[in-house]
Amino acid sequence: MTLDNKPLRTGGCQCGAVRFRLEGAPGHASVCHCRMCQKAFGALFAPLLNVGEAKLTWTRGEPARFQSSSHVRRGFCAACGTPLTYEAPDGIALAIGAFDDPSDLAPVVQFGVEGRLPYVDRLPTLPVHTTDEDAADGGHGWMSEIRSFQHPDHDTPEG
Repeated sequence: MTLDNKPLRTGGCQCGAVRFRLEGAPGHASVCHCRMCQKAFGALFAPLLNVGEAKLTWTRGEPARFQSSSHVRRGFCAACGTPLTYEAPDGIALAIGAFDDPSDLAPVVQFGVEGRLPYVDRLPTLPVHTTDEDAADGGHGWMSEIRSFQHPDHDTPEG
């Protein structure tokens, strides 16, 4: 989407309590493998988009923040825990997965590779299953009955 010929992206947390808008061309997308990012995201690595010269606006709520080091704060939703920001003296980066449409935010660089877990590079070789296949193959009948409470991937007027 564009606004006044500027790229416009939106996103937010899983529950919808915190939403943001990014206007203009952002900086680069990356993944960070450092142990601090692994813990902050509860994941194998942290996928991040540098805000760069784009304008970041919090359109609903604002992240709670944790001072994870002497120079870096990390923003997250206080209600649902979704990781949202990496805030350093040289700028802010947003969690790629928090964008409503992260499909074209492909990382172009990796940081903190000394912390990369030894099996990350093998992930593409693992067997794959869709959610429906997992439900059928694993006998997880409850999966077919899941009702999502996740906020939709777009702005809404009411939370």
